[in-house]
Amino acid sequence: MWCDPAFASVADAFRETDGGEGGAALAVYADGRMVVDLWQGTADPDGVRRWERDTVVNVFSVSKGVLATLAHLYVQRGLLDLDAPVARYWPGFATATTVADLLAHRSGLPAVRRELPPGSLFDWDAMTTALAAESPWWTPGERHGYHAVTFGWLVGEVLRRVGGRPIRDLVRDELGVPDLWIGLPASEAGRAAYLAPPQAGRDATPSSLTTAMSEPGTITMMAFCNPAEQLTPGLANTARWRAAEIPASNGHATARALATLYGRLVSCRGRAADGAGPLLAPDVLGRAVTPRSEGRDEVLQAQTRFALGYMLPCEIRPFAPNPRAFGHSGSGGALAFADPDTGIALAYTPSRLVVSAAGPDPRWEPMVAALYACL
Repeated sequence: MWCDPAFASVADAFRETDGGEGGAALAVYADGRMVVDLWQGTADPDGVRRWERDTVVNVFSVSKGVLATLAHLYVQRGLLDLDAPVARYWPGFATATTVADLLAHRSGLPAVRRELPPGSLFDWDAMTTALAAESPWWTPGERHGYHAVTFGWLVGEVLRRVGGRPIRDLVRDELGVPDLWIGLPASEAGRAAYLAPPQAGRDATPSSLTTAMSEPGTITMMAFCNPAEQLTPGLANTARWRAAEIPASNGHATARALATLYGRLVSCRGRAADGAGPLLAPDVLGRAVTPRSEGRDEVLQAQTRFALGYMLPCEIRPFAPNPRAFGHSGSGGALAFADPDTGIALAYTPSRLVVSAAGPDPRWEPMVAALYACL
C-alpha cells in the first residue's frame, strides 16, 4: 500500500469511512503520478480472506465510463463518427438516432417494452436484436433518460462492429489497462470480492425513482427490471454474472486500474499516468466531456447531467465539487472520475453496497473533500 504524505488526509478519510462488513480500495492519481493506493477489509462472505493488492470487484455502472473511453479512442483514430446515424455501423438498427445520442442517453431506448424471456440478460444477440427493433420512448435527441442497462448493448454493439471483436477483448487490448475487464475471465475469478448485501443509505425514504420503479409498465420500471432476472438477489456474486458481457453493469476492476484509466485521460495537462502517453488528445477529450444532456431525466425522475458517455456531477450524484469533473458512479457505491482542471483521478471500489438513490454515497464525501483540500 502507498500514500504520498501530502495526501495523508485522504488516506485517513478512507480508513475512517469504510469500516464494517466487506472491504474496499481507493486509488488516486495527481498529474500522472499515483499518490494514493490503499485497500482494507475482507473479500469473502466469511470475513476471512483479506483484501489484497490484486482483489477485483464488480463496479456496476462505472463500466459505462470505460465503454465511453473506448468509443472516444475510436473517434480519435477516425473509425467512429459521433454524428453519424447508428445504422451506418449497425445495419438494420431501426431508430433514427446518432452515436452521440446513444452515448448521451438521448436515443430514447432505455428499455425494451415487451417482456424479455429468461436468459436474455446473458444473451448478447437477444438483447441487441430486441434493441435494434425497439421503438424509441421519445423522439431521439429531444430528451434524455438514463439508459441504465441498455447503454452497454447499444454502445457496445456499435463498438463491437467497429472493432471487429467482442467487447471483453476490445477493453482488454485497446485500453491496455491491467485488471480492468468487461466479463471477468475464469482464470481471475478467485480474485473477485464478494459483494455484501445492500444497506440503506441516508435517502432510504421513498423517492420519485423508487415509486416509478414499483409501477408496472413505466419507463423507469422497464429500464431497471426487464430482463427481470437482473433483480435476482445475489446475482452479482455468481460465476455466470461475473463471466458475462453486460457492459453497462458488470465491469470488474481494481481501484488502481480505474484510476490509471482516468489518470491517462487528464494526463495531457501534465505527466502521463503510469508512464503511458495521454490516451486522448485534448480536442477529443474536450468534446467527450462537454455537457450534452442536462435537466430532468425521464428514467431517474431527477436532474441529471451527462457528457458523451460520462456522468457529470449532478443533483443525485454530486461526486466532485468541480462541475467539469467527469466519470461514472456505480450501483452500491463504486466511483471513478477525473478532474481536467486539477489533473486528479480518483477511483473507489467497495464490496459493501450502499443504496443511495437520490444523493452521493456517504462514503465518498470525506474522501473527495480531503483530496481537494490537498491540492
